[in-house]
Amino acid sequence: MQFRKLSVCLAACAALSPFSVHAQVSDDVVKIGVLNDLSGIYSDLSGQGSVTAARMAIEEMGGKVLGKPVELVFADHQNKPDVAANLARGWFDQGKVDMVTDFPTTSTALAVMEIARQKNRVVMPSSGLATAILGEKCTPLTAQWTTNTYALAAGTARALVKEGKKTWYFVTADYTFGHSLEKDATEVIKADGGSVVGSSRHPFPGNDFSSFLLKAQASKADVIALANAGNDTVNAIKQANEYGITRKQVVAPLLTYISDVHSIGLDKAQGMYLSEAFYWDFDERSRAWSRKFFEKQKRMPTAAQAGVYSATLSYLKAVQAAGTDEAKAVMAQLRKMTIDDAVIRKGKLREDGALVHDMLLLQVKTPAESKAPWDYYKVKSVLKGADVFPPINPACQAGK
Repeated sequence: MQFRKLSVCLAACAALSPFSVHAQVSDDVVKIGVLNDLSGIYSDLSGQGSVTAARMAIEEMGGKVLGKPVELVFADHQNKPDVAANLARGWFDQGKVDMVTDFPTTSTALAVMEIARQKNRVVMPSSGLATAILGEKCTPLTAQWTTNTYALAAGTARALVKEGKKTWYFVTADYTFGHSLEKDATEVIKADGGSVVGSSRHPFPGNDFSSFLLKAQASKADVIALANAGNDTVNAIKQANEYGITRKQVVAPLLTYISDVHSIGLDKAQGMYLSEAFYWDFDERSRAWSRKFFEKQKRMPTAAQAGVYSATLSYLKAVQAAGTDEAKAVMAQLRKMTIDDAVIRKGKLREDGALVHDMLLLQVKTPAESKAPWDYYKVKSVLKGADVFPPINPACQAGK
């Protein structure tokens, strides 16, 4: 009788233990997908570097979670929503991928999010930044991991308005991300006492920004804000320098990655303000991880690439803690966790899918101030997450 009671107890305990039932890991493997731009305008800021970052997170977990192997797949979405949707559908249906991350164009993230909701899979955009991800298109299985357009705009715009740069003109990429960045920055500028005197929208991707920059110059605005990213930002800044615009007006890129500054050069980028979620030289933790990344990629990581590492590592830790890779259970665990790694410090995932954490207000160094390769920024201040992230969207909460 005692043996029978013990057997029943062990069976019950095993049923309650999150680590004992191997079937809780679907298909006996946990699969991570990196979906990004491997060959186009955003390949420098995401691309193969994001794949490397995801691999580093998997290696840090020992290549396994809950005793099962972790596999990585990746593909080029070509910055096209239909391509991203088709790839993701194949990954979910045939490839049995559990989580997808990166998405350097918001439109691709939005295309995949709804499919992931239907298929019960997790989506963690690291470089898909438009606040639409937290708004009308939100899903309870999405975590916008690194930052968003509102947080980027709040840091840079507020800093410049406080310096007396009150009038703004936007040169904006004509797609979801650019529209979102302009909208969010405009809201911050007006709230802080500034005004927007005009805007121009350029095709995506763009090469010749001369007509848009000349209109911005003619506006005599204090600030010419670039609501674009990647090569568009690089080309616009280089052309603004060629026209001598930067001697009379401030050119403010609202999303600038360290890869952009590397391409532009300190002589042309010096003095620019920017907000970022991550800078490799911020502290010893960020430096130690970034040196490992550098050994593999021969360049320092962008915030988007670092965000892929953090998202992948946090997802795997959540699977481990939840005892399953079932999407809703993993998301519930992520919301319980405090995210604290080499990239994100003391982050908390809100019910609307925003990971709220401290941001950095940075200024690009002069060539004389830079003491080594990739020594590009001065940290002007640490921006508290509660001060720069948008208010929670009550219509977009877990389970809704």
